[in-house]
Amino acid sequence: MADQSYQPTLSQLRAFVAVAEYRHFGTAAARLSVSQPTLSQSLAALENGLGVQLIERSTRRVLVTAAGERLLGQAKVILEAADGFVATAAGVGDRLAGPLRIGLIPTVAPYVLPALLPALREEMPALEPQVIEDQTARLLEALRVGSLDVAVLALPSGVGGLVDIPLYTEDFVMVVPKGHPLAGRTDISPPMLDELPLLLLDEGHCLRDQTLDLCRSVDAHPVAGDTRATSLSTVVQCVAGGLGVTLVPESAVQVETGRGPLATARFAAPAPGRTIGLVFRSSSARADDYGQLARLFTKTAPVGTPA
Repeated sequence: MADQSYQPTLSQLRAFVAVAEYRHFGTAAARLSVSQPTLSQSLAALENGLGVQLIERSTRRVLVTAAGERLLGQAKVILEAADGFVATAAGVGDRLAGPLRIGLIPTVAPYVLPALLPALREEMPALEPQVIEDQTARLLEALRVGSLDVAVLALPSGVGGLVDIPLYTEDFVMVVPKGHPLAGRTDISPPMLDELPLLLLDEGHCLRDQTLDLCRSVDAHPVAGDTRATSLSTVVQCVAGGLGVTLVPESAVQVETGRGPLATARFAAPAPGRTIGLVFRSSSARADDYGQLARLFTKTAPVGTPA
């Protein structure tokens, strides 16, 4: 039975959340920069104080118990509040200070970071950004479990418990080989995608899903190539090699089309596109800080219209 006077420490809660997140004591200890025995002692002290088993241990795996699952969300809220308290104590004029884990999708990161990172150094010198590039689903899961602070991705996030802040909107642009019949046109329409040899990013990338959604919305049936690529740069180079055409966000056009014999074709208004936003947990006590960060993202966006 739990001791009603027992008060868990933040270190104990961090140990619980880390083990629950990584399902591995060694990894959790490394992420918290503590020894594995220290981590185990903190978790054991928490379980003893609460009178509840939170983590089930065996020689082969680590599981979160049913009680642990029920308490995990509250533990994260407490840690969020504590981190927010420390950040606020750092001073109103310098609230964004210390490490900040920022996740970005691969079709955003290469095009926003060149302007964003210098702006962060200039306007938020006490901030220590940690950049994590990954696909949307994994970024959202990392946000959910607390291993990311914010993520920049295409909206809506569509996940409960998260807050979306729109940053900017941008059009999709077709990239074609130089000399292609559509090269240079500014009046193309989505139905023209029908039966084009359309190259796509590999599964898991939101740009792939957005492109396919656009095709379905106009009943277009492009000829999907067998090419599989995990980066937009690779897809565009395949276009340069004559393997097909592709759609890229406006922010990527200048960088990607300067690397080979390529041209663009633009959609007539209203052009299809996407909205990029900053996403964070609704339980975070740092909403105002993240709003400030969002404004800097919008200010340094390479193209697009502020959302």
